[in-house]
Amino acid sequence: MSAPLPMRPAARESILRIAPYIPGRSTAGAARKEYKLSSNENPLGPSPAAREAFIAAATSLERYPDGGATLLRDAIADTYGLKADRIICGNGSDEILSMIAHAFLAEGDEAIFTEHAFLMYRIVTLAAGADPVVVAEPDMQIDVDAILAAVTERTKIVFLANPNNPTGSYTPAAEVKRLREGLPASVLLVIDAAYAEYVRKNDYESGIELVATRDDTIMTRTFSKIHALAGLRLGWAYAPAAVIDALHRVRGPFNVNAPAIAAGVAALADRAHMEEAVAHNAYWLPEVSRRVRELGFAVPDSVGNFILIDFSPVEGADAGNADDFLGARGCVLRRVAGYGLPQMLRMTIGDEEANEAVIAALSEYRKGLPGG
Repeated sequence: MSAPLPMRPAARESILRIAPYIPGRSTAGAARKEYKLSSNENPLGPSPAAREAFIAAATSLERYPDGGATLLRDAIADTYGLKADRIICGNGSDEILSMIAHAFLAEGDEAIFTEHAFLMYRIVTLAAGADPVVVAEPDMQIDVDAILAAVTERTKIVFLANPNNPTGSYTPAAEVKRLREGLPASVLLVIDAAYAEYVRKNDYESGIELVATRDDTIMTRTFSKIHALAGLRLGWAYAPAAVIDALHRVRGPFNVNAPAIAAGVAALADRAHMEEAVAHNAYWLPEVSRRVRELGFAVPDSVGNFILIDFSPVEGADAGNADDFLGARGCVLRRVAGYGLPQMLRMTIGDEEANEAVIAALSEYRKGLPGG
């Protein structure tokens, strides 16, 4: 006798295991001016040329965009010295991560990532019907040997955020190379380099060199951070020809909109604006870190455009009530308990006014604690 039919359509079991992604708050509902520092957005905003290109694109919104994003891929290739036919663009790098999982994972497969890594890795893995394998991060640092020890015959993908969000740590190029060489050739290494432009370390490499010399590695990038085009959702990836071919087979036919393509091309051409954003972050990242540490809170070293503020060293301090305290004073930071960091808040490096507002609010909060 056949089993009775279900009473309603049922999603796959792996889908129901997904905890939906919750972005950083846009507002805390404070009566005063608010400073949104919860989503790692660029405080300088986009290039004026990118704004103009976006507005100009509005004159032909009845037209479908170029399905291959040819002008954008050519601009990326020219900027970074790459082959355009090995570049794919997406509706943010999130979509590209989803395409990778869709193309290379199946039910029963495994994808490895670390415990404080970007939450989307777990989401896209489960959405593809595969099993996530989480590897510990000692002291919030990537442990290559621990990743390699977690590899099984079922492993198909290793996701590596470099730099990592929300910890701000990075994996040196030699360690990334060692990871790749230790993985089976059948395992795709996905290097998520969303914050690469902010890194100022001699031993860092975004992944371009590794992708150029291998058939089993892909690097993803975004226009949301350094180029400040988060509202347009624009990302790209550089990969071997066979990987690009597979991704095009699952890509939507017009997955990047025309205004985003136009703005992205213009943003890449405005090198001076990007350098200004890098210089702003290069000054304020260590400055904010130093001043927050002087209040007694711990701030792990970061190479991104954000810091983690650890409240655990201060008696009576708590990340949850600190977030409420800051929010009431217009400072909107990001809780990261979902990343396994319940006593920390992530703060985007903002403009001077925003940074000073957070430091002032933290100083006020600290004075209300024992020993303050």
